[in-house]
Amino acid sequence: MTGSTPQPRSFVREPARRAFAFELRETRLQFRDGDTEMSPTYVMLPTGQRCNRLFFCGELTQKDKRGDNGPFYTGRVREPTGQFFVNAGSYQPEAMQQLAKIEPGSFVAVVGKPNVRETPDGAVFVSIRIESIVEVDTETYRMWVDDTAEKTLERLETFGTTEDSRKAQEFYSMDLASVKDRVHAALSEIGF
Repeated sequence: MTGSTPQPRSFVREPARRAFAFELRETRLQFRDGDTEMSPTYVMLPTGQRCNRLFFCGELTQKDKRGDNGPFYTGRVREPTGQFFVNAGSYQPEAMQQLAKIEPGSFVAVVGKPNVRETPDGAVFVSIRIESIVEVDTETYRMWVDDTAEKTLERLETFGTTEDSRKAQEFYSMDLASVKDRVHAALSEIGF
């Protein structure tokens, strides 16, 4: 095949999954899908969904600028089931600038990458490295809660029937009825 030009590999971005804060807080399983440094990293949600990127909405309740030489921001985003811990630094300059402009008390929509890390004392901390954060209205927030409830309940319906959900079933000990109760409580809190 002399003279043929190699075709560029197409890049397909992972879809951003929807999950509530209470589920992400229970996430412990993080893995790389492949053997190279560039292989994508995933977390396995307890309901059996692998997740490389997450989409969520909530109220930005706290924002802190840290560091002097290489500043970065940390924050907390609250929704009906708990809080997401978010951060953006010099490797995410656009996200850092977006977060810097948003005041606590605003509703936001966030897309980011989840990360599970263990502290020296053995505690597990799950945070989101922001790719994008924008202000949204309360109706967008309510629609996210409704959509996330639907996606979570769908995962529960197929739990144990897919390869990923079987992996989650082996790794986590999850009370499905309790998860359903949390989802319904989230819907009730926003008036659905």
